[in-house]
Amino acid sequence: MTGSPLKNLLDKTVGALTVSLLYGIKHTDRRRMANLAGAFMRKVGPLFKEHRIGRDQLRAAFPEKSDREIEHILGGVWDNLGRIAIEFAHLDEFSVEGFGKQTADLITYPPQSQERYDWIMKSGKAAIGFAAHLANWELPGIGAKLIGVKSAVLFRRPNIDAVSDVIVKLREPLMGELIPTGLDAPVKLARLLQSGVHVGMLADQHYSKGVEVTFFGRPCLANPLIAMLARQTELPIYGMRVVRKPDGNSFWGEISAPVKPARDAGGRVDIKGTMQAVTSVIEGWIRQFPEQWLWLHRRWR
Repeated sequence: MTGSPLKNLLDKTVGALTVSLLYGIKHTDRRRMANLAGAFMRKVGPLFKEHRIGRDQLRAAFPEKSDREIEHILGGVWDNLGRIAIEFAHLDEFSVEGFGKQTADLITYPPQSQERYDWIMKSGKAAIGFAAHLANWELPGIGAKLIGVKSAVLFRRPNIDAVSDVIVKLREPLMGELIPTGLDAPVKLARLLQSGVHVGMLADQHYSKGVEVTFFGRPCLANPLIAMLARQTELPIYGMRVVRKPDGNSFWGEISAPVKPARDAGGRVDIKGTMQAVTSVIEGWIRQFPEQWLWLHRRWR
């Protein structure tokens, strides 16, 4: 049915419904609706098969935790997803402390991140950034533009074209250049880096053609793109994350210390070792706030 009139009609219908839904959510109180959506997802989330996937992965990652602790974390995961759904329609309302117009939806950050930002800006070089599916993972890309960084973001298009078009239209004014995943994406990103544009991407999902790394003591496959770009450009690697605060509706952000790439015997960036370093940073983030990571995605296969 690919490309058939019926499929095209269905895609357009879903796209129109998505637009209407986002428009409706946009005209609600974000915090109130996010609280309701989070509470709703806590109730219905356990009914989905993804809940079992998350439970199995959490038990393997944290064998010391009780069943009650595991279910508590999963409740937080579903709550976080519910809140993200509402926040997506309000992304243009966020601001970063000390940069541009300050709004009620202010992302704060620790002093070390300000120092690292200053160092990156003074270096005059682009940087390779990575994030993870933590808290609201749209915000690192938005934050980069808000603080005045010329950036590009690698993203994966949704399967439904009409929905993809809506999401791209929403993201484009808020983030840097959007680079869709594809065979030419590495070349585009490398060229952007060499021209002084900072690039960012999510680095915590299964990648069937990836390199093997250890994550929570278990082997899994990671996309080697970050390390490949570092090898080609010799530019620094930084992690970027946002953390949801206890109130559930506000965030603080962080730029990590530079991730030191592993080197082979010839001094070149070692792909597997460097991706292990990136993965270890992400694991540290998740251990700190396990309820804010997307355990519902099958990371180990």
